Amino acid sequence: MTAKVHFREIDRNNTGFWGVLGFLGLLLALGLFAAYNMEHHGHWITGMNQQIVWGTPHVFAVFLIVAASGALNVASISSVFAKTAYKPLARVSAFLAVSLLIGGLAVLVLDLGRPDRLIVAMTHYNFKSIFAWNIFLYTGFMAIVGVYLWWMMDPPMQGYSKIAGFFAFLWRIILTTGTGAIFGFIVARQAFDAAIMAPMFVTFSFAYGLAIFLLVTMAAMRMAERPIGSAILTRLKNLLGVFAAASLYFVVVYHLTNLYATEHHGVERFILLDGGIYTALFWIGQVLIGYLLPIAIVYHPTLGKSPAAIAWASVFVILGGLAQMYVTIIGGQAYPLILFPGMEISSTFHDGVVAEYAPSIYEVLLGIGGISIALLAVAVGMKNLKLLPESLEDKYVDPHASS
Repeated sequence: MTAKVHFREIDRNNTGFWGVLGFLGLLLALGLFAAYNMEHHGHWITGMNQQIVWGTPHVFAVFLIVAASGALNVASISSVFAKTAYKPLARVSAFLAVSLLIGGLAVLVLDLGRPDRLIVAMTHYNFKSIFAWNIFLYTGFMAIVGVYLWWMMDPPMQGYSKIAGFFAFLWRIILTTGTGAIFGFIVARQAFDAAIMAPMFVTFSFAYGLAIFLLVTMAAMRMAERPIGSAILTRLKNLLGVFAAASLYFVVVYHLTNLYATEHHGVERFILLDGGIYTALFWIGQVLIGYLLPIAIVYHPTLGKSPAAIAWASVFVILGGLAQMYVTIIGGQAYPLILFPGMEISSTFHDGVVAEYAPSIYEVLLGIGGISIALLAVAVGMKNLKLLPESLEDKYVDPHASS
């Protein structure tokens, strides 16, 4: 039987914490500097153009939004599926999920050029647009997970936390389905138009969110000088391997399905063979670094037991996820629109030509700024709220360990 878990804030005299906070604050300042320049000078200073309207900031934003759903994995497993071993980390899981979503949405808002135009999107709705649906999905996710976190931390309400956890689990599946549907519903782009993108993005979220959760938890516990047992690390790293393998499966099915349809042969050749940077990012970034390396590490008989190796596996999943989003979002726009199937098209408006795109430093800094917002929120939360357990030794998470 597991021992009782106690939660405590990170020590306010922890010098390492203040160093991390200062570093994240610097990244946030650089992100705000980039946002100011993009707003003041216009988007001509970025690599985006009339062909590539969703650039590198959207890669970071969509990645963070998708990862936010997956970061709730641990809390969902503990509440919905009654796996008590994950309960000590449920608070961190829920708080990280909301923080990642805020970071992703901040990048989207700051990339608008006119952030005040968000008011229009929040007051005028076109319910035929998946973007209008997502306004409700994102705000609903923050509200439901916020209630879930409150009920977990408030002793009189803890008996109701499983109900909130169930609704949070359903909402996060719907949210990520909606994010994948943004691309799946765009029939004009050969690389997007696929119903499988909705469940594929759900699977991606499991891997990305868990990878970030593992890194944040391991770093926080080490900074706070609190122990982590092998039981919880083994469970989490095995889950990471399963989610990475499931993501690879969906990617294979997606491309095989496209290869079966003649109308998609052109875009498939572009992504898989002739796409230059997009092909390299797909095979090296997404497949090798994002899937094969993490799977090999977590299931290796020796490396799979090393906390450092598990952390590297998580880093590889995150890097692979960013590569996947770059290939999907930017590569999907770079391939020319098929205006007249079976015909060759050329014009002075770049019709029939692969679009050129190179991200500017402002776009990269804005994306990194979004990540810093999420991590700053988590750091401040751990400093002031009882989110982090005092110990993750086996006796606290393994029901078969002796107390």
